[in-house]
Amino acid sequence: MKYFFLFLSFLIFSCTQSPAVPEIPKIIFDTDFGGDADDLGALAMLNHFHNRGECELLAVMCWNTETYSVPAVSAVNGFYGNPDILVGARKVAGEHIPWNHSKVIADNFPYKVDKETAPESTALYRKLLSEANDSELVIVTVGPLANIMNLIDSGPDDYSSMTGKELIKNKVKEFVIMGGQFPSGQKEWNFDGAMPGVTKYVVENIEVPIVFSGYEVGVDIKSGEVFNELPADHPLYKGFLHFSEHSPWLNDQWQGKIYDNSTYDQTAVLYAVRVGIGEYWELETGGICVPDSVGGNSWEKAANSDQSYLKLLKSNEEMAQVIETFMMGEF
Repeated sequence: MKYFFLFLSFLIFSCTQSPAVPEIPKIIFDTDFGGDADDLGALAMLNHFHNRGECELLAVMCWNTETYSVPAVSAVNGFYGNPDILVGARKVAGEHIPWNHSKVIADNFPYKVDKETAPESTALYRKLLSEANDSELVIVTVGPLANIMNLIDSGPDDYSSMTGKELIKNKVKEFVIMGGQFPSGQKEWNFDGAMPGVTKYVVENIEVPIVFSGYEVGVDIKSGEVFNELPADHPLYKGFLHFSEHSPWLNDQWQGKIYDNSTYDQTAVLYAVRVGIGEYWELETGGICVPDSVGGNSWEKAANSDQSYLKLLKSNEEMAQVIETFMMGEF
């Protein structure tokens, strides 16, 4: 009888406990939107995840200073029903780059802010980090890291008495960085960005965990042709079509349709929201990323490191289908 009452007490206790609620990542997305269309696909994914309650997309920070990048980002968010997601701009002189796909999106979809009316990215970063709980935010970068360097170097202001480096250490849970090549590589665009030394400085001054999704992860995951099935008034159709016709590495095969393209940035977004360790990839740990000053990097062994990089478990074809599903919102 004693054991019966013990068992009954255990059942009552178990039934009264609330099931664990999965933690919803709060994400700031830092992008060089406008050139390679993978940024567009990644932003579509984030909006779908946001709308499904799988993440909270707090803001999108534009590294690209091209004239139409900021309004295009604003337009994409608005298309998915999220016009109030904040967009930060790097307030550096820029101009229209005709092969970029931003203008065709800004010209065809309403937007809430442009480069002039959007807040400056460093100030917006400081505001959002100052308002966050400790170790609450996930920053996903899919372009060169000037915005992060500017944040690190920022000093106390009306938002916080902490420096930018201190804000990152206190408020950011994890960085997910699409960039570099692992275990080693040379002259990868996001680690270069025509900004010598920026990546090296940023990686050496981030004091929270970093997960890298390198060039080698996304280069052979080809996606995009599926967007030929979308209506002509869809931003994924318009953006990827313009990209296929005008991008320097695809335009020589132009025949009036969207072509598959490497899928770099989408991998970083997928990890940031779904994680997927053991399903999509595994983490290589036990080392640190050592960038050089001109876009290269190596992976060096290090004890007690909080850095890691993704290694694919699925085939490129399987991953392309997975990512296309998330970009299309068919999940």
